[in-house]
Amino acid sequence: MVGINRRWFPISISFLAALLAVSVLIAPGRAQQGDKKSAAAGQSKTYDRPTDPALYVGAETCKTCHEDMPTHGFINNYESSPHFATTLDTKRGPEWHGCEACHGPGKEHVDGGGDKTKIFSFKGASAQEASARCLGCHQYGEEHSNYGRSVHLTNGVGCIDCHDPHYAKESQFLLKAKQPVLCYGCHQDKKQEFTRTFHHRVNEGLVKCTDCHNPHGGFLTRQLRASASQDTVCYKCHSDKAGPFVYEHESVKIEGCVACHTPHGSSNPRMLRRAQVNLLCLECHAFTADAGPAATPTFHNQAQKYQACTLCHTAIHGSNSNQFFFTP
Repeated sequence: MVGINRRWFPISISFLAALLAVSVLIAPGRAQQGDKKSAAAGQSKTYDRPTDPALYVGAETCKTCHEDMPTHGFINNYESSPHFATTLDTKRGPEWHGCEACHGPGKEHVDGGGDKTKIFSFKGASAQEASARCLGCHQYGEEHSNYGRSVHLTNGVGCIDCHDPHYAKESQFLLKAKQPVLCYGCHQDKKQEFTRTFHHRVNEGLVKCTDCHNPHGGFLTRQLRASASQDTVCYKCHSDKAGPFVYEHESVKIEGCVACHTPHGSSNPRMLRRAQVNLLCLECHAFTADAGPAATPTFHNQAQKYQACTLCHTAIHGSNSNQFFFTP
């Protein structure tokens, strides 16, 4: 007990015990506040389905009132829908089948003479609430596992904004419209970029938005996908630019392909950000003496004949034989 005032020691113990008791009482309240903040941030939770069979009436009962549903939807021809084929093979129990798999148990709804407050309706639901129903089945696997934190959901874009189990225009993925028309509904600026002279052939149908982006979320910026080696998605097609190289171009290593290229479309050849190659290079390789190793040597002739830096630096993406990228 050296260095401790014995007179105050019992009081200190009592004080610490009181603080511990208060923290235990406050912790649940803080946890609830944290849950509310997570929900507000778009962290959608999955729908917890009741398992009591007595609460379910079956799709045949739904047909008696909802015969106006489309023939390719859940009601009149549910057996031919993608949902039926999937749930029949992998799920058991009435809570996973028919209309009630998404809308919840229908017994109270039927007993109430069609009382809409006794069944879940997607029309008035928030993006988080509606998506939670979908994630009950679709939360697993790489494609959908990050949807709760995705840019789409956190900005109020839910599953049924792009998909429609009843009136889907596209049988694949039950999309409301084909790509890229569906994506252009929100991303109008990208539609304009794909009409430029040099562009990825998205409008032609050779490339899809989802080839590069995962609309259901991910860990990379702009919800980009990654290659099998977890490199930039561009390397899935442009594998010759992937490397690894003995001598790497620093801009490619640090900023990636978008340091020089506009991925959707450009008015310049090779979808470059600048019309003149030397002006693009000079954004990093300045003439100032204090620019460091990236400075452009003073003997470089910037006359029009020599303005294309890649005439000499042919392996600009990276080289295994020359540190100045003269040869591959």
